[in-house]
Amino acid sequence: MDSIIEIFLGLVLGAILMYWLYGLFGKKKSKELTQHQSIVLLEKIKSVCKLISVEGDFAEIYKYENTKEHFMSLVSSKKKALIVINAKAQIGYDLKKVLMDADTENKTIKLNNFPQPEILSIEPDLQFYDIKNGLFNTFSPDDLTTLNLEAKQHIRDKIPESGLMETARKEALEAILIMEKIVETIGWKLDYSAIEISNREKQFLEK
Repeated sequence: MDSIIEIFLGLVLGAILMYWLYGLFGKKKSKELTQHQSIVLLEKIKSVCKLISVEGDFAEIYKYENTKEHFMSLVSSKKKALIVINAKAQIGYDLKKVLMDADTENKTIKLNNFPQPEILSIEPDLQFYDIKNGLFNTFSPDDLTTLNLEAKQHIRDKIPESGLMETARKEALEAILIMEKIVETIGWKLDYSAIEISNREKQFLEK
């Protein structure tokens, strides 16, 4: 039974991956990339099974100010900068959370769990403008690290209102439809009744 699930899951994941790759590369023009030098330091190898469903590009203007007081608060020194944040957020699924069982007697694949979309990565690119250092308060490398973390959190807070999660959920529904079609081709059926699906999403599946 486990071998049936593994074979089926491999077919499903392969079909879903090909579907999304076709959609991704079909919309993009070919690009030429010249790589001059690359040095990779591999510190840790970890097995992951995650699928990127949608990407979102963000452009934000972030005003940063920091004031420090010196000499028993008698003197204050302010540093500030205007930061343009260009970031790419990737939303997708942890496929290790997909749970399925095979009912060989009834020729049914039971989909017990399909994960919710999650933020897989946020890649910010910071550009600094109008940088002003204070007399006793200047920008340091630690500030750049802090600003990079703040930029990631700023974009993370913007994702719920961007519509990316909803788009990713629609992609998941399309993936379930693909799984159902694959199962039908081998004379089986897919049972996804265990998954919580809203009425709106049910209408999408029934189309």
